[in-house]
Amino acid sequence: MRATLVFTLTFGLTSAVPFLWNGERQDHDRINVQLGPRPYFVVNDMDEGPLKKKLQSCSEGPFHTTDFTFGHRGAPLQFPEHTEESYRAAARMGAGVIECDVTFTKDKQLVCRHSQCDLHTTTNILVIPELAKKCTKPFVPADPVKGTPASATCCTSDITLAEFKTLCGKMDASVPTATNATQYIGGTPPFRTDLYSTCGTLMTHKEYIRLIDSFGLKFTPEAKTPTVKMPYLDWTQEQFAQSIIDDYKTAGISPSRVFPQSFLIDDIYYWIKHEPQFGKQAVALDEQVDTPEGYRNSTAQLPMLAKNGVKIVAPAFFALVKLDAQNRIIPSEYSIAAKKAGLDIISWSFERSGFLNHGGDYYYQYVAPVINNDGDMYTVLDVLAKQVGIRALFSDWPATVTYYANCMDL
Repeated sequence: MRATLVFTLTFGLTSAVPFLWNGERQDHDRINVQLGPRPYFVVNDMDEGPLKKKLQSCSEGPFHTTDFTFGHRGAPLQFPEHTEESYRAAARMGAGVIECDVTFTKDKQLVCRHSQCDLHTTTNILVIPELAKKCTKPFVPADPVKGTPASATCCTSDITLAEFKTLCGKMDASVPTATNATQYIGGTPPFRTDLYSTCGTLMTHKEYIRLIDSFGLKFTPEAKTPTVKMPYLDWTQEQFAQSIIDDYKTAGISPSRVFPQSFLIDDIYYWIKHEPQFGKQAVALDEQVDTPEGYRNSTAQLPMLAKNGVKIVAPAFFALVKLDAQNRIIPSEYSIAAKKAGLDIISWSFERSGFLNHGGDYYYQYVAPVINNDGDMYTVLDVLAKQVGIRALFSDWPATVTYYANCMDL
């Protein structure tokens, strides 16, 4: 069951009592934000120019929590995602808003996982025999003769909440050539680390709310699209979406501190209609932009979203920028259309690309010809902040965005 060595960090969070402002908690300043060396490494790697000089001028801070920084799954560049340790790291690095991707267990309890069916790559479930046998698709080793990779599918809906809480969180990774389960759950990419992956503490949605509330920070729960067919045990998609909001209402959290998200537009419309105080900050995640046709369709649909009450859209940040004829990074057609429609933009996900010395990856696809070092990520961020005018940016390592936001007074 649960490993005997449990990794729990406090990150020095103070025990000061938060004060109230207009009836709401306002205690960002209780966290002594510490950014570590990475932002300095990225700044020093930048091409020479005014932006680099400006960022260098801010090297000694002071640094403080900012709502421009959204902790994407916490701080999963180095900590197992959606674990207590990852959330604490994000808070320490100045993320004003921290994410819980919300899915559910077999007994319909809400938990924080990026996908309903990712336990085989984000936890140690495959090396716990009594739970591994409950997986939707138990582990199958790689077969070099047939040329088939190792595989498994383990879902939160395969196990109860009590069973879920016995698992250890690990870095999201797997080894396709593995011949046994222990090998399979390895494979952490070289730009990440297993240093803090001894046994990440998995979180329920309610535990996440209590933790983030204790920091005085804000919340962004994402209603993950269920893998199981809905209704699930007579539980509808609408009831799932409502249950997320109910947890905040029960905890006495002001709607102004919550940014509910979903890729399913019907979830957004549900919140706008049935929970308007939460719905006005609902974030319509947009993955249509992944294809050229989808990008065009999504751009064209932005006025309709605004007309239907959507206030915030959130595509991957590659969709917000492009290159002009002089190879300068500028706002994209999507960015211009969103602003014209009166929509705020929150984008994702910074620090998820690994090394940028070969043009970046998915997140830099429209500007790849001018991306050749890690420092170029700040050049892109500067355009997103100043020209596109994004409201906030999700990051796998919040310190990098917090450094920029503090330097630019965002």
